[in-house]
Amino acid sequence: DVTALTTTQVGALSTSQIGALTENQLNALDTTDIAVLSTVQIGGLRATQIEGLSTTFVSALSTTQVATLTTTNLQQLSATQLNAMTTTEIVHFSTTQVANLTTTQVKGLSTTAVTALSTTQVGAMTTTNLAVLTTTQLNALDTTDIVTLSTTQIGNLTVTQVAGLNTTNFAHISTTQIGTLSTTQFQALSDRKST
Repeated sequence: DVTALTTTQVGALSTSQIGALTENQLNALDTTDIAVLSTVQIGGLRATQIEGLSTTFVSALSTTQVATLTTTNLQQLSATQLNAMTTTEIVHFSTTQVANLTTTQVKGLSTTAVTALSTTQVGAMTTTNLAVLTTTQLNALDTTDIVTLSTTQIGNLTVTQVAGLNTTNFAHISTTQIGTLSTTQFQALSDRKST
């Protein structure tokens, strides 16, 4: 019974022992036990274990533990699991981790999670992932994020996204960014300005 283990014993488990635990056993660990898991132990979790982690487990991970998640393991997390993370955890995603989120994960991010992304993290988003953001998610980005979007990122926004920019974000699109818009995007932007 994993719940009978002391925090010291949990911290001493080998990666193979951690890898042998079921999702139920992992989720039975309390937040104190989760906190003592080393980055090596976290890094050794199997994909199926990651998929089965409770939102309580995920939200208890430290920023160091989050930063240790491989891109493969991070891709196993559902949007529900990602949204259970604290904003502090999200801020500690590396640019590599952010760039490797799946479109399904990005589509499912809450506005709180999107707002938590740093300018550097937003800059690391692939054009594919940026293009699946809803207008609500896109408008959850702050003006600094909008200003620093690359011309490639701006050029790959959908017409719906361009037309749906809120007044604040719309006002912060630079002339350089406008210059990269397609005719269709520009028309949507012009229509947006005239409304």
